[in-house]
Amino acid sequence: MANEIESSRGLHGLAARFLSKIWRFIERAWNLGVAEPKKFIHCLKVGLALSFVSLFYYVRPLYDGVGGTAMWAIMTVVVVFEYTVGATLYKCINRATATFLAGSLGVGVHWVASQSGEKFEPIILGSSVFLLASAATFSRFIPTIKARFDYGAMIFILTFSLVSLSGYRVDELLTMAQNRVSTILLGATICIVISMLLYPVWSGNELHLLLNRNMEKLADSLEGCVAEFFSNGNGNTSNEYYSKKLQGYKCVLNSKGTAESLYLKVEAAMRNCGFCIESLSSCIYSEVEVPKSLNKNLSHICMRLSSHCSQVLKELAATVKTTRKSSITDQLVGEMNFAVQELQNALKSLPNQLLQIDAKGEQTTKQFTVPLMEILPVATAISLLIEIALRIEGIVDAVDELADLAEFKPAIDEQSKQSQSTSDKADDDTIEAFQIIIMR
Repeated sequence: MANEIESSRGLHGLAARFLSKIWRFIERAWNLGVAEPKKFIHCLKVGLALSFVSLFYYVRPLYDGVGGTAMWAIMTVVVVFEYTVGATLYKCINRATATFLAGSLGVGVHWVASQSGEKFEPIILGSSVFLLASAATFSRFIPTIKARFDYGAMIFILTFSLVSLSGYRVDELLTMAQNRVSTILLGATICIVISMLLYPVWSGNELHLLLNRNMEKLADSLEGCVAEFFSNGNGNTSNEYYSKKLQGYKCVLNSKGTAESLYLKVEAAMRNCGFCIESLSSCIYSEVEVPKSLNKNLSHICMRLSSHCSQVLKELAATVKTTRKSSITDQLVGEMNFAVQELQNALKSLPNQLLQIDAKGEQTTKQFTVPLMEILPVATAISLLIEIALRIEGIVDAVDELADLAEFKPAIDEQSKQSQSTSDKADDDTIEAFQIIIMR
């Protein structure tokens, strides 16, 4: 009886853990859909495309029209429908071109083989598959072809092999090839139309937004790392939201694959900065706490430097987001460099004896010694903070170059902004007064 009770409790515990994991998965999926609704819409677009293609199976006249090869249209939708319009077009063009070339070569090789007699026909077909498949596979190792036509080369191998093998047993090879090409074009057309007409996602716009978000995350991570390091030094963040912002640099380090086609120089400079922030964040979780004497003298200066660095990054993020050059970036960079110099001077002038104020208000000295193992984490964090400031200047240069190449709109100074705001307000007041007169 006791064993049955324990077994029942074990099963209930197992079921509870299983249901808990399912609930956490659903919760994460829901949060992802709320944070990025475009991805949820993309899923609906793929389902809609497959539903349209499935009509060629469900409706008899459509099924007879494609000669029973509607499965190729379904396969095309599955493999070419991508998140962005550009990626979908790229795969469609690669698949259509590779299918046409492979189909044409397959039909030509089949004709040559059929003219050679039954004895040599399988030898010619097998040799052609070996040679062309080997050559196409080798081409995938060539960097230029791999970067642009890797998917097309794979489809070429698949299509040529299928056409060659089918041609040996199928009499109407040309009709079969035409039906397959037509169904592939049908599936690609459906993908392109749905991708471009229903909430299109353009890669350029996505990369532009990604760059802006990554800069803001770098700024938040930098401020969070410095504040956490000089607060308690043990990495125990009580605020979950604050902890997530502190880990924002990881999004920058993991964005190389997403941004490998555009903004390469800016992304490379941001990743260099992100690596330094990652090293700085590791100092937070060291077991050695910051000595109070050093914390008192350096924390304020370090946090001021991190604040200036964060301001520069956020101003660069605004520059990229609005595609307008900033009029205060140089000023912010100057303040950041001044804070770096101030920190360096503080390190040089840090005495072996700290001045203290006694009860009478007079300065006295007190000898202190700090173990070397307690100084090293602080020295490492300060050197990384100075290095981050230098790498932020690299981001500034990269953004300036991007602004020149992309012809960002010229900067507007604060006085012009105020005058423009005043002018807009006056125009709004004029329009409102005019509307009142009309109503009267």
